[in-house]
Amino acid sequence: MPYDPEMVQPFRDELTTIGVKELRTAESVDAELKSHKGTTLVFVNSVCGCAAGGARPGLTIALKHKTKPAKVTSVFAGQDMEATAKARSYMTGQPPSSPAIALFRDGKLVYMMHRFQIEGRLPQEIAADLTKAFDEHCTPVAK
Repeated sequence: MPYDPEMVQPFRDELTTIGVKELRTAESVDAELKSHKGTTLVFVNSVCGCAAGGARPGLTIALKHKTKPAKVTSVFAGQDMEATAKARSYMTGQPPSSPAIALFRDGKLVYMMHRFQIEGRLPQEIAADLTKAFDEHCTPVAK
C-alpha cells in the first residue's frame, strides 16, 4: 500500500523546487532513460530520515557544482511503485535501495550510491561523493 500522498508531498517538493523532474510512471522512466544521450541522475526518494537528513540535502549541494548531470530526475519509493520498479530495472546488478542515487550515461548505469552509503553521513559528505562522480562521468556546464 502506497504512502499517503499528502504525507510525501513535502519530500517531493524539496526536490522539485531545485529542478528535479519527477518520474511517476514506468513509461516516464523509460522515456528518460531509453533514448537519452548524455547523463541522467535518478534519485530514489524516500520518507526515511537518511533521505531527509542526508540524501536530499546532499543532492541539493551537489547540484550547485560546475559539473553535473544533463538531466536530474526522481522516483518515489513507497509511493510511485511502478516507476520505482522500472527505474530499479535499469540499475542492473544492484540490490534495491531507498534512498539511492543512480547516475546513467547513455542509459547505462555508471555510478550508484546506496542507502548504506547515505546513512549516518553529513549532506556535505554525500555531496562530495556525488560531485566526484559528476566530475568523472558528466560534462561541465557551459557558462
